[in-house]
Amino acid sequence: MPEALAALSALEEAYTRPARAAAGPATDGPATDGRAADDRAADGRAADGHAPVVGYVGADVPVELLTAAGARAFRLTGDPDAGSGTGDRYLGLGVDPAARSVLTRLLAGSFGHLDRVVVSHDCEASLRLFYALRELRRVEPGTALPEAYLVDLLHLPHRTTARYNRRRIGEFAARLEAWTGRSLDLPRAVAAHDERRRLLAAAAELRRAVPARLTGRQFLAVVNAPLPVDEHVALLRRLLDEADRLQEHPGRRVFLSGSDHDTPHVYEAVESEGYVIVGEDHSFGDLSVTAPIGAGSLNAGSLKAGSLNTSLGAGGLDVLAEHYHRSGPTAHRATPGERAAHAAAAVRRCRAELFVAYSRAGDEAPAWDFPAQRAALDVPAVLLERQEYGRADLTALKDLTCAV
Repeated sequence: MPEALAALSALEEAYTRPARAAAGPATDGPATDGRAADDRAADGRAADGHAPVVGYVGADVPVELLTAAGARAFRLTGDPDAGSGTGDRYLGLGVDPAARSVLTRLLAGSFGHLDRVVVSHDCEASLRLFYALRELRRVEPGTALPEAYLVDLLHLPHRTTARYNRRRIGEFAARLEAWTGRSLDLPRAVAAHDERRRLLAAAAELRRAVPARLTGRQFLAVVNAPLPVDEHVALLRRLLDEADRLQEHPGRRVFLSGSDHDTPHVYEAVESEGYVIVGEDHSFGDLSVTAPIGAGSLNAGSLKAGSLNTSLGAGGLDVLAEHYHRSGPTAHRATPGERAAHAAAAVRRCRAELFVAYSRAGDEAPAWDFPAQRAALDVPAVLLERQEYGRADLTALKDLTCAV
């Protein structure tokens, strides 16, 4: 088997395999061992001395800091095929069902042992999830939930917001040092994540090729395989080294806008009808492939690991805060005009033939952007509104395809 196909297969296998910690099996119901796990890892480290395991939620968690702290980190996702009754009870049916599913899985122990959960304020649903985790741990200790920490980064285009974010980044870095008892090696972590960003940008170009060399479903696997950054980088290099051996994927080229897709269900539904998703504007897809933070600003000669109060604090954390301040125009924090301009440019870049806006029930914000997006586009556009989590009613898309 060609190296590129073997690497793609490995990435898809890792993506499909449930992301969970290595320490301890999941249970079928809520965990009942009280604070035992927290007692065993009170200093933030696993009981067997291995790296601390951190699950994170949201697009704004500075993963470089987790890597710099030596943590094994992976993004927590929901499961549309499993019930979310527990999460529904605590969060209410008005909250995005993806967040309700994540809470249900946390309470069921589906992710295995976690030393901490880090949540970002990338949207209202993530913030509500954090508050629920914090209060459940306080009032219902029998749930054995790990300590939750909020990284409260904002995205207003103001200098005061930048200063606020810098303070939050500094607090998170200090908290990680306290949790792990070790200094942060930020230059090395930023260099590793920047290399992954570079390789993912190259993989994105494979999907934008005509015909596409990756499907949308495959691209989700390439981006979101829950692997340590060094293992992920190694597989991406193998994928790209023989990219010309990858299969071509003809089909009507679709740009998918709107709600996040933390699972492949909707992509599989769309592409099973002969479409190929060649771009999107959510945080599990193209918006996660950001520009490098910049190794030139964070070299080992000018920055030393553990110097949070000197050069690292003044340089590395500043650059990190700036990077996350200006992250992509999601439906929850950008104006309709900004979203429309981004959509028009992205559609041209990936040479999409159709534009599909997808708005999940409980996540209505993307639908508000659609009129401005449609007006800015030069390709046919359709809105799939109030969709069930992980499901897609494609009637309107099929009707649009027939009409054009």
